[in-house]
Amino acid sequence: MRKLSYVIACSLDGFIGDEHGDASAMFRYLDEEYSAFLAAELPETLPTQARKALGVDHLENRRFDTIVQGRASYELALREGVTSPFGHLREYVASRSLGTSPHPNVEIVADDLTGRVRALKAEDGGLDIFLCGGAQVAGELLDEIDELVIKSYPLVYGKGMPMFATGLDLKEFALESVRTFGNGVVVRTYGRKR
Repeated sequence: MRKLSYVIACSLDGFIGDEHGDASAMFRYLDEEYSAFLAAELPETLPTQARKALGVDHLENRRFDTIVQGRASYELALREGVTSPFGHLREYVASRSLGTSPHPNVEIVADDLTGRVRALKAEDGGLDIFLCGGAQVAGELLDEIDELVIKSYPLVYGKGMPMFATGLDLKEFALESVRTFGNGVVVRTYGRKR
């Protein structure tokens, strides 16, 4: 069975962006050490253009071959004219409002996102599935998330977009690893407690 891994960047107070979803304040932490870690350990989670900038666009996918993201996350790329931001992965976008896909590599999932993710997880072979966010999609898929990879940045937003939408039942995860960087970033990996 394939795993669904929610790989997310957040502030110390648990926000994945400001109240408008802007997470650009976190980009200042992409120094040499941290960028090398992302390129080596999580290259599939980088948008195609970032992979090119870091010189890892030639790498074959080792960990993930599929991405699931919400409409708001996807629209950040669309605003820049990028219709397939993760062209190195199979792309699924959860949206009831987008209608038809603007790119053949991007499939719009308008209903039963949980069912679609369960079908993806049950596929034979293949690599794991990268859940990119945002809060609504992560909240909807919380019962399907097998792993959390939380990249915590030394920032406090005070308010903003949470990692998960509210109104969720308590779920437990077990800490599996912690990696720290000289710039203050901490990457924690948790597995689902079953």
